Amino acid sequence: MKQEQQIKHEVQPWDLLERGFQPEDYCLNATLFSLGNGYIGLRGAFEEGYDPEPFTDGCYLNGVYACEPISYGESAYGYARNNQRMLTMPDGKSIHIWIDGERMSLAEGKLLNYSRKLDMTTGTMERKCTWCSPQGKTIELTIKRLVSLSEKHLFIINLELTPLNFEGEVRLQSRLDGDFSQAERSDDPRLASPIDREDIRWLENTADGSYLALPLSVISSGFSICSAALHHCESDSEHTIDNSWSEDRVSTEYRFNAKPNTPIRLTKYVAYFAEQHAEPIETAQLRAYLERCAARGFEEHAVSQHEEMDRFWLESDIQVRGDDALQQGIRFNLFHLFQSLGRDGRTNIAAKGLSGDGYDGHYFWDTEIYVLPFFLYTQPLLARRLLEYRHSILDAARTRAREMTINKGALFPWRTIGGEECSAYYPAGTAQYHINADIAYAVRHYCQVTGDTEFLRDKGAEVVIEGARMWMEIGHFNSRRNNQFCINEVTGPDEYTALVDNNFYTNLMARAHLEYAAEVFQWLQSFDPEACQTLVKNIQLDPAEPANWTRAAEAMYLPYDSSEGIHPQDDGFLNKPVWDFAETPEEKYPLLLHYHPLVIYRHQVCKQADVVLGLLLQSSEFSVEQKRRDFDFYEPLTTHDSTLSACIHSIIASEVGYPKKALSYFQQVARMDLDNHHNNTQHGIHTACMGGTWMCMVQGFAGMRLHDNELNFNPYVPEGMDGYRFRLQFRGRTLALDIDRLKTSYTLVSGEPITLHHREEVVLLSTPGQVQTFQVTAMEEVS
Repeated sequence: MKQEQQIKHEVQPWDLLERGFQPEDYCLNATLFSLGNGYIGLRGAFEEGYDPEPFTDGCYLNGVYACEPISYGESAYGYARNNQRMLTMPDGKSIHIWIDGERMSLAEGKLLNYSRKLDMTTGTMERKCTWCSPQGKTIELTIKRLVSLSEKHLFIINLELTPLNFEGEVRLQSRLDGDFSQAERSDDPRLASPIDREDIRWLENTADGSYLALPLSVISSGFSICSAALHHCESDSEHTIDNSWSEDRVSTEYRFNAKPNTPIRLTKYVAYFAEQHAEPIETAQLRAYLERCAARGFEEHAVSQHEEMDRFWLESDIQVRGDDALQQGIRFNLFHLFQSLGRDGRTNIAAKGLSGDGYDGHYFWDTEIYVLPFFLYTQPLLARRLLEYRHSILDAARTRAREMTINKGALFPWRTIGGEECSAYYPAGTAQYHINADIAYAVRHYCQVTGDTEFLRDKGAEVVIEGARMWMEIGHFNSRRNNQFCINEVTGPDEYTALVDNNFYTNLMARAHLEYAAEVFQWLQSFDPEACQTLVKNIQLDPAEPANWTRAAEAMYLPYDSSEGIHPQDDGFLNKPVWDFAETPEEKYPLLLHYHPLVIYRHQVCKQADVVLGLLLQSSEFSVEQKRRDFDFYEPLTTHDSTLSACIHSIIASEVGYPKKALSYFQQVARMDLDNHHNNTQHGIHTACMGGTWMCMVQGFAGMRLHDNELNFNPYVPEGMDGYRFRLQFRGRTLALDIDRLKTSYTLVSGEPITLHHREEVVLLSTPGQVQTFQVTAMEEVS
């Protein structure tokens, strides 16, 4: 199916527009129209409800979770013991509407007009409709929503309802609703597990006129949570206010003697506060906070929201000329990344962001490899916050290492929220030891781009060094391979190949990790001897360990097959038969949902980029010719059943001379969720793929690589685009690149002089405003 046939929303460079209600896509649109601020996430479900789809609602707080024991039919030593599941919060969006006793629902009555717009310039959503009840009474309804980027704990709903052809009673019942409707447990490992209602303890609630509060505690995880709402009503129609409450629900109901063409306006200010192992915020404080927020009014908050978005887009936008569908996809993805990212150093970014509870809201290595590059080069302070999160769970990573009989250092969890390993299936979870190296890679990348020695001294060095110590315990110098350093029984990024010896990606990244750990230790000794001595004492580092890291790195074994001229994914990969792709029907993908893991493991078939990803992350280690041979070998074997895959193939395709393939992969990546390419966006966005969008543009088409702490570019413009432009942050400078079919321009927007490389030419930008321009040659397709 062609891409344009899949597009269900109007193509707008700055908006997502649903013109005409799409009931068949209600669940999907609940994801796409989500809003968040890195702490609060609201799915785009209707305020008034939509009865045919009871399990699409959701309000989430980043990092707030419940714990539950993992149930195994057959358990064993070292298995992960507990799952952490992102909680669904009491629903503060709910405003039920009755028109003379008839409950408003778009599942009933007649919809005369409808539109919904997610405005990415303002960070707001607006829905408008004209609805006629089954008894013929017509209203106009406009609802605006924002999740504040300047007030972490706040979101606001602004509702305006106008009766058109009747005089009678209108009721607005605004709720804080703790009735956690949810889907049943599923065999799909990508979906969320159900909430244990017995784990929730409801505390004393409040329903006092326009003010509501619904506090609770989570027994298993020790979180105290309070949701509260304050309302402001404007209407020339007479009205009364009533309250109702139960253990898990409080409400304020406005009853209006409505008149034709007389609008009713209700603004709802909702706040969420959560603390772990601490007393909940006092009701008086919470009410005072909401009163301060309400005093500003919706419009003032909307102005602040617009200003925050302006600052974001100034530094982070990628402008594409000549393809509005790709432009919309790029901005949609960057927008969702921005509103999903934890900003406090104690939270991270989940695989589904804050748009759904798929994967139970867990954080993965997706952050360091796919998401962090975008923020690192556009919003470096936010990138630091992601790495600070890893330092915050370092003690839990040490505990996990001991559970895995690793006597020194740390083993970071494969999937987690609070730091504990939550992967119940260790062959595709805990066995992915490469996560330690991925985190070290991200620390190194961050420090190279920012020059932030304070972070490296205070937190980064400990993360890198403790993570590196693990390799010396799970790897060994193998006498049967000329004493090369080998690492057995691991799983690489490709989860269709598990528990193998010498996964190429893992060994490659472990080598870089060990080298960097030795380098960081030497740097710390010189930069701050006292800090180094403190670290050595705190982690009981043996003086011989850094030299052993270097020795292991130098002796690292990387599989290579000289007859094929390629890097085998692991020692046994080439001994397996190739998966019978020709006889596998389309409906059998993704394979993980239709075949037992053992069936998949015994074949040459890849879920996602593995060797090919290593070629990107350690780019300077390999020639273009070598990358091309590896790409040619693995591309036909890769199903791309993971949304992490297509972006990496696009980037390497650009580098090795396959611009048509690069563009084809990118078209999937840029509109992965907008066009629901994997048919599961209804459960939440794919944040890693969204980060991959930025990578495809900057590292793929613009060819950016960081070599010897200098930026190198090899840009071209793919067919279908007329050009593109973007900004980068690098060591305190702001750079702007503008690439079209004739030329590439480099501009130093601000900061100190900088030296870059345009292909083989040196670019020296000495003063802000200086521009250097080079001719662009078309990318030749390699046959």
